[in-house]
Amino acid sequence: MAIVRNLARALVVPLLLALGACGDEPEPAAAPPATAAPGPSSPVPESASAAPPADPAARAAEIVARLSDEDLAGQVLMPYAYGSSATEVDEDNARANQGLAGVNTPAEMIAKYRLGGMILVGFTVDDPTSKTNPTTNVENPEQVRELTAGLRDAALKLPASAPLMIGMDQEYGTVTRVTEGVTILPSAMAFGAAARPDLTEAAWRAAGQEIAAMGVTVDFAPVADTLNTNGGGVIGSRSFGSDPKANAEQVAAAVRGLQSAGVAASLKHFPGHGHTTADSHDELPVIGQDRKRWEQQDLPPFRSGVDAGAGVVMSGHLNLQSVDKGVAATFSHKIMTDVLRGQLKFTGVAVTDAMNMAPAKKWPAGEAAVRALNAGNDMLLMPPDIGAARDGILAGLKDGSLKRERLTEAVTRILTLKFRTAQTPQPELSVIGSPAHQQAVTALDAAAVTVLRGRCTGALADGPVSVFAPANREVARVNLVKALQEAGVQVQTSGGAVIRLVGYGDQRVDLDDSAAITVMMDSPGLLAQATTPTLVATYSSSKLSLTALAAVIAGKAKAPGRSPIAVGKLPRSACAK
Repeated sequence: MAIVRNLARALVVPLLLALGACGDEPEPAAAPPATAAPGPSSPVPESASAAPPADPAARAAEIVARLSDEDLAGQVLMPYAYGSSATEVDEDNARANQGLAGVNTPAEMIAKYRLGGMILVGFTVDDPTSKTNPTTNVENPEQVRELTAGLRDAALKLPASAPLMIGMDQEYGTVTRVTEGVTILPSAMAFGAAARPDLTEAAWRAAGQEIAAMGVTVDFAPVADTLNTNGGGVIGSRSFGSDPKANAEQVAAAVRGLQSAGVAASLKHFPGHGHTTADSHDELPVIGQDRKRWEQQDLPPFRSGVDAGAGVVMSGHLNLQSVDKGVAATFSHKIMTDVLRGQLKFTGVAVTDAMNMAPAKKWPAGEAAVRALNAGNDMLLMPPDIGAARDGILAGLKDGSLKRERLTEAVTRILTLKFRTAQTPQPELSVIGSPAHQQAVTALDAAAVTVLRGRCTGALADGPVSVFAPANREVARVNLVKALQEAGVQVQTSGGAVIRLVGYGDQRVDLDDSAAITVMMDSPGLLAQATTPTLVATYSSSKLSLTALAAVIAGKAKAPGRSPIAVGKLPRSACAK
């Protein structure tokens, strides 16, 4: 709650600045392109050379009062860049950065546009967010730490002299940017199955320390979306489950864990993507519940995350018909200001979902930027045209379609959060993959394993076993084989009781009716179609999750998890009380 209280104090200065404004705020209009490059920054007063205020809010207010329009416009932008280094990139990445921003390197992009933030990106075929991530600039913890150090150095040379907000989608599960060398948490649904907020907080504290060690200051997690009862829709295992009260407890625990490590947590996708069927990367999904049901089903996890002090809320490109029909939440003042700020009392940083997604590209980049800011967003994530977004903001200030006090309010919140996260010293890389972190996540994985059909005591299979999986799950198959062997189970290449692994994106054709055990390593809905005598869900294909599974198969551990969504006519657990 300290974050909330101090951010509230931070808004006093920009609101005072607003007292000189007059007239009604006009409807945002398309911004004409700027014809001249931004001018020089406002000179820094001599008093600025004195020691900065210790309080992050006061320091933010002091800086905002002296920034130029160009500096303010840059602070609300968080694009991605090509290249795994801030200052040295190959010809292909330089060419890509030229097309994106007219520069060669990420550091040059920060300098040219006076950026307040940058997001690290990663493309994998099975990632549901891959459409907004055209490149990969993260490889391993050492490389990421070196990259973020270079990005921070570039930002500190700007007139704001403020840390860079460095974001990353490290949700774990199907959306995980850095996989090499880090302690891998399971998907959110595994946390829901374990139903142990204490273990959730401990696991996310471990994750937060590793994320902070890499130099990332904002993790775009946790997902606060509540699924429908059967877990349908596009969010799947990224959600904690279908129970809004249970999800609220999990979200609050994840926020506490992350932020105890000095990493700002981001609640997404506000006002809730769990009861939708369409993908907001491609179209504008509809949230069809009436206002009362939406407040009962979707709102509780966001409310609990705000109450836990989450520094960031991400707006979704979602059509909440009961509040502002036909308008994406990202561009809705009724949702992003009246509900988020007024009803939930959120005073942190509101960031848009990627502005290069289809619903946000309804307007040119400059006009979309102004509309998103006027709705109540503070930071614009991944604008499709950085220059046009910046120029649109400047044009909006000039023609009055964007009030300067709205922009200063946004930048004050951003700077306050950046100074607050900077108060926590960056951990050394040695914390990554530490035994303590492995232990914390292992405890969570063990609590999540769920038997939906089969034995509850003793080994799940008699005699030797053999493990099979679709070709794209070979890593998981090998990891389970090794874990079973370490647990004392005899594993054969063929001829034993068959264990069939399935995961994200698999369908009925990927099941094996002749298997003895079917294991789902993602949202367990597919198990409703499986005919095997034993059905198990791990909700994750991580090495630690499969190690926990091996202990259950070997009869050396119980399966205490309960599915957080309904799986056909199966019980939520055949074993847990």
